[in-house]
Amino acid sequence: MEETLINRVANSGIITINLEEYYPTAETKELDIKQFLYLELLLKEKEFRAALKEYDWSQYSNSVVLCYCSTDAIVPVWAYMLISAYLKDIASDVYLGNSSEYLNYHYKNLIDTLDIIPYQDERVVIKGCSKRPVPAAAYAYLTYRLKDHVQSLMYGEPCSTVPIAKRPRKLT
Repeated sequence: MEETLINRVANSGIITINLEEYYPTAETKELDIKQFLYLELLLKEKEFRAALKEYDWSQYSNSVVLCYCSTDAIVPVWAYMLISAYLKDIASDVYLGNSSEYLNYHYKNLIDTLDIIPYQDERVVIKGCSKRPVPAAAYAYLTYRLKDHVQSLMYGEPCSTVPIAKRPRKLT
């Protein structure tokens, strides 16, 4: 007699959200502006403007440019504005911050605009393991956004989850 295997996970009705699927696809390139500063610490306007004018901006073509300063220099706001002006017709976007800050920003924007109607009153698991560096903040943002809408919220894999939140059952 042949025994039929039943995939109870597939039949459980659990909806899986994989944040890795929302990882940014645009190419990002970092621009550390310390290279334009005197001794990598002081901004001298005349020299700064000259360095930007001579710089090869074409390397940022169609990229999201992550602009930051890795030193403790005090950089005036107008310096970032000037860099953005140079990148306007070259880069696809400019973000003021490093790659980890950009990922937090990306996921926050994505989760803020996520249609949560499909998850209303459902059992949801937020997939935990990923090959890409999905920031912990993304999991926190998504939990905050979904908690009051889902029946239960879990973390991990559908076959092995950690419970995060569960709405009490309504007594009828």
